[in-house]
Amino acid sequence: MKKKRLLLPALCLLLPLVLMVSALAAGGDLSDPLASLSYLTGIFTDTVNKRVEEKLDASDEELLSGDLGNTAESGGSFTATWAEQRLKEGDILSGTTGTSIMMLAGNANVTFSGAVVDVTTGTAVTSGSALTANHRYLVAEDTTAAFTITSKTAVVDYQGGYAFIYSSSTDYNAIATALKTLNLFKGSYTGYGSGYDLEVAPTRLQALIMFIRVLGEEDAALAYTGTTPFTDIAAGTQSEKYVGYAYSRGYTNGYSATTFRPSQTVTAGQYMEFILRALGYSSSANTDLSGTLNNAYVNGVITAGELAYLQNTTFLRADLAYVSYYALDAWVAGSGQTLRDTLMEKGTFTVAQDRAAAALVTGVRK
Repeated sequence: MKKKRLLLPALCLLLPLVLMVSALAAGGDLSDPLASLSYLTGIFTDTVNKRVEEKLDASDEELLSGDLGNTAESGGSFTATWAEQRLKEGDILSGTTGTSIMMLAGNANVTFSGAVVDVTTGTAVTSGSALTANHRYLVAEDTTAAFTITSKTAVVDYQGGYAFIYSSSTDYNAIATALKTLNLFKGSYTGYGSGYDLEVAPTRLQALIMFIRVLGEEDAALAYTGTTPFTDIAAGTQSEKYVGYAYSRGYTNGYSATTFRPSQTVTAGQYMEFILRALGYSSSANTDLSGTLNNAYVNGVITAGELAYLQNTTFLRADLAYVSYYALDAWVAGSGQTLRDTLMEKGTFTVAQDRAAAALVTGVRK
């Protein structure tokens, strides 16, 4: 009975595909543009069930022998329910017969010898093709598929047999978690991927909030009781507190005299200008941002590699987290202290939190 209950998720995955192709009467296999109903309810379903049963038998044996655990990076593992994972560029999720995967954020492609089905559309996909967000993909019989992340970060849901192979690329996910440990990054209300939203471009409001946190002045901002001159900032909201506080302190002049444009995305240079102001290398009087990234390099805020990278990348929240984290090591102008030291003195985070955050980020800077 236990195995029958565990088989239900895998069997239920086949139902949408069967329904979508129910109008197809001709026989065929997964080399066809569409898999036929007879194939899916016959050979395909029987083989998938057999592979899932084999996985469950192997899992039972591991439990009895006491060898279960730490298998995700070596021989693989199995999950009967949907699991979620944040991954980075170059990471690979390997799946076997019956494995399902869904991209919640970011990009990936799939390579295989055999067949993989896009369950959402009822079509067989081509090896080497990119995955479509929020589509369910199912690995067919006698197939091992490699789902490789091609974006800076990604969030995947998966079910069935799996194994992970991790790349050495920049781990923006770990950096975001480290910033959260330091009370500098809180994410959004998105219900997946820890709410980090690292795959999207940051807005002017998000950049301003991050700037205030890097200053160690978030509590002061949230205690602000004044207003703003900006008509696109709703009265009585936390946004009004952040923007009003920053405007009253001269940190921002807004987009115009009466607008702030909170939802407009920011560039690497625009966010770096905020970081330079926090470090004392610039001020709100500076309206020419053409040399901002070079200014950051000259003052030791970013490396030569980061300068080249930021000049040529699409600036995402992943990059905002990266720049903010490594700015902690930069010297505050005229103070003889790093930004990290300054924030610890202000009580933004403790020495213990700083050590815990540092332990999360094991890679090297660009």
